[in-house]
Amino acid sequence: MSYDHQPFLRRHIRVVPDFPKPGIQFYDISTLLAHAGAWRTAIHAMAREVETFVPDTLVAIESRGFIFAAPIAVELGLGMVMVRKRGKLPGNVHSHAYTLEYGDDVVEVSADLIERGQKVVLIDDLLATGGTAAAAITLLKAAGVETLGSVFLMELIGLGGAARVGVPCRTVLQVPA
Repeated sequence: MSYDHQPFLRRHIRVVPDFPKPGIQFYDISTLLAHAGAWRTAIHAMAREVETFVPDTLVAIESRGFIFAAPIAVELGLGMVMVRKRGKLPGNVHSHAYTLEYGDDVVEVSADLIERGQKVVLIDDLLATGGTAAAAITLLKAAGVETLGSVFLMELIGLGGAARVGVPCRTVLQVPA
């Protein structure tokens, strides 16, 4: 018999109305991270999704993607590479500029930590419109890396993020936007 982890995990995610501005429902994962059982369940559920892709390594999006990718990488015996905003990584980097609904940004990955031909899975905590994930995947493609898929803890349904990402998306929870 399989365990349905969704109701358990939902109970450990605090919903904060009107944050950071009126009309927004903020799904706060701090309460999940503070509960050892919920945290472990989330990591195991995401790891099960990741392993179906059979990646060489994981790529995590700054900053909450790091929180999830690191223990998943350890659990699956994989490495992890960080995608960060401009100016946060030392040494040579691959960069990609992109536009989101609220402005322009740049994502980077360390050139010496990612190898041409690697097969990766992208990890982050939340999939909303998919803009940052799509930018990270474009960055990786330009670096010669194949993104097999993406795994998120939560998806805000109705925003079309999964369609925008351009690779298979797996989410543990879907919540209303």
